Amino acid sequence: MSTSGESSLTYRSAGVDIDAAEDSKNRLAKLVQSTMTAGARGAFGGFGGMFRVPEGYRAPLLVSSADGVGTKIKIAIEADRHETIGHCLVNHCTNDILVQGAVPMFFLDYVAFGKLLPHVVEGVVAGVAAGCRENSCALIGGETAEMPGVYTPPDYDLAGFIVGIVEESQVITSANVREGDALVALASDGLHTNGYSLARRIISDRLKLGVHDAFPDAGGATVADVMLKVHRSYLQCLKPMLGHVHAMAHITGGGLPGNLNRALPVTLDADVDTGSWTVPSTFRVLAEAGAVAPLEMFRAFNMGVGMVVITAQENVRAITARAAECGIDAWECGKIVPGTGRVRLDGVIT
Repeated sequence: MSTSGESSLTYRSAGVDIDAAEDSKNRLAKLVQSTMTAGARGAFGGFGGMFRVPEGYRAPLLVSSADGVGTKIKIAIEADRHETIGHCLVNHCTNDILVQGAVPMFFLDYVAFGKLLPHVVEGVVAGVAAGCRENSCALIGGETAEMPGVYTPPDYDLAGFIVGIVEESQVITSANVREGDALVALASDGLHTNGYSLARRIISDRLKLGVHDAFPDAGGATVADVMLKVHRSYLQCLKPMLGHVHAMAHITGGGLPGNLNRALPVTLDADVDTGSWTVPSTFRVLAEAGAVAPLEMFRAFNMGVGMVVITAQENVRAITARAAECGIDAWECGKIVPGTGRVRLDGVIT
């Protein structure tokens, strides 16, 4: 009961717009429907997403992962370009489970706003749907939240959750890695979704650039063009090659030193030859403008390598040829040597 003389409160007056939420839901129905695969069950708008486990597996394991896009989202907000980060999110999660040999089945997303803007929600989820279609993954559920007082408009946050499947006998682990195995690098397409806190600091404080300004040595592309490139998915490229893979590392936060070590047994090291590729100009610009030390660059950024495949030497040609068919540069970037489960850059333990 309201106190005499005081106006009646509504959810909208407290900062939550139910009508905007309903508008957003209506915008998303077709996007979600565009991702449906044979295993998806139920209709859009249910309280829970349903998915039928594919037939033909003898001992299937479910493999799950959750992630966000970090402060890359700040560039999307500043540029008012929201479609690519959702795509980045799905591809990032897909790569994370791919390294264990799993292929995705379904995905869920979570978007939280200070003030819900239906066109922004639509843009974000359009990117998520595009990523799901690319990776043959059904978007079977999600949540859009309006949380005034937690997020300050126009800020919002995004997270994703993926579930994939792999035959237990085909799980890829470090136990398969052998001394003398080759390291095969697959090129990234820009920063992917890591290192953005440092990159943004360099761009704003040292280069004095805004998101609509031209990025140095980028052929006229803007900061937003360069920084919002979609995180590359390696699923379609590497799926036919999984039988040749001993282990894989998705190069995300921590760079080569902080991710390639996760694919190693404790008795072996990965010796990376950093001279085997030309670091893309984006990273060179950031390093020079920020006076960032080489090792710090390799710890903060992927430096042009989005995935590393560990394989027997005789499989290198087949994997690089397959990558070329997919339009992805790939090259032998090092080898497996005796050690203690560490990554060496040009022979130096990191």
